Amino acid sequence: MPALYFMSGTPVMTETEAWLTLAQAPGLNARRLDGLLACTGGAAAACRAPDTVLRSANLDQPTIRRLREPDAAMIRRATDWLGNDPERNRLVTWPDPGYPPRLREIADPPAVLFLTGTTAVLSDPQLAIVGSRNPSAGGRDNAFQFAAYLARCGLTITSGLALGIDAEAHRGALSVSMPTIGVLGTGLDIIYPSDNEQLATEIAASGAIVSEFFPGTPPRRDHFPRRNRIISGLANGVLVVEAGLRSGSLITARLAGEQGREVFAIPGSIHNPMARGCHRIIREGAKLVESVDDVLTELAGQLKETPVAAPLPTGTSTASASLDDDYHNLLDACGMDPVTIDLLAERTKLTAAEVSSMLLILELQGLVEAGPGGRYTRASKRI
Repeated sequence: MPALYFMSGTPVMTETEAWLTLAQAPGLNARRLDGLLACTGGAAAACRAPDTVLRSANLDQPTIRRLREPDAAMIRRATDWLGNDPERNRLVTWPDPGYPPRLREIADPPAVLFLTGTTAVLSDPQLAIVGSRNPSAGGRDNAFQFAAYLARCGLTITSGLALGIDAEAHRGALSVSMPTIGVLGTGLDIIYPSDNEQLATEIAASGAIVSEFFPGTPPRRDHFPRRNRIISGLANGVLVVEAGLRSGSLITARLAGEQGREVFAIPGSIHNPMARGCHRIIREGAKLVESVDDVLTELAGQLKETPVAAPLPTGTSTASASLDDDYHNLLDACGMDPVTIDLLAERTKLTAAEVSSMLLILELQGLVEAGPGGRYTRASKRI
């Protein structure tokens, strides 16, 4: 279809439709758009410009062909999505004053962002928290606790709405009634994974979910590295909580370094495969993080005001205070690393059956958590 609408033989499109046409043209990123808009004066004018003008703006033939023959179905889905909730669903274009300033700085910024929620939050100081989709209990707790504390310090928490560390980071910010940003590798009408649909709704209520992908775009493997450059591009720094050596979180960390962002990583047990990615990037120059102060010290100059937040909870819980000596000894034997029942029996001189029964009680009280491979870890108290 060569044009969306016709009037007296002349193509007529709105400025929004024009931006959607430009956004789907291959190779037409925001940097090249600057030259094109300078030549033509606006998105609709650019779509109507003669081929000679488009070539003078360094557009190649495949890009010009897509401008002449846009995917009308894609544009219609996008305009329908925008019209479904015009107060919350928005198209943030490259010249828009609401386009996030840090994202403008990266090498390949998207021409448009689809957004549900609040546009202004995109320009707030941000920390991206990323990590494994299958973290340990300690990794989940670290993501939640760090996100909650740092959100109260004035850092908007940004992540990818994936299972595991991403979801815990979003929940941590929400737990202290602070906004958070979810960046998707799909269209905003397709929440992936679907288990996080309710979480996405909660994020959009006070923060934002964003994507460069058109509504109706399903998850594809190659979308997520592109999504990751936006996560790091929006943020002042990236904190990797847990990551294996082949984790996509390491891509985000690498992109953050290339974009001039601070890169942080929490070290873990040498026995935890989900800590090896963190150890690698620490060796490569990421800042080792043992407390929230390690993050705040590096980012203090980029925050709007001096951070103030309540300290993370410490001390003994009411539940653990009421336990007898055998249970306290078992908790001590758990240590900070995932451990098997057999090893706990060896450490405590209890039978495996006794350990198993006691672990069940401790788990019900929220003092230990079961993990993969029949291993147990102590559970951290949440904010």
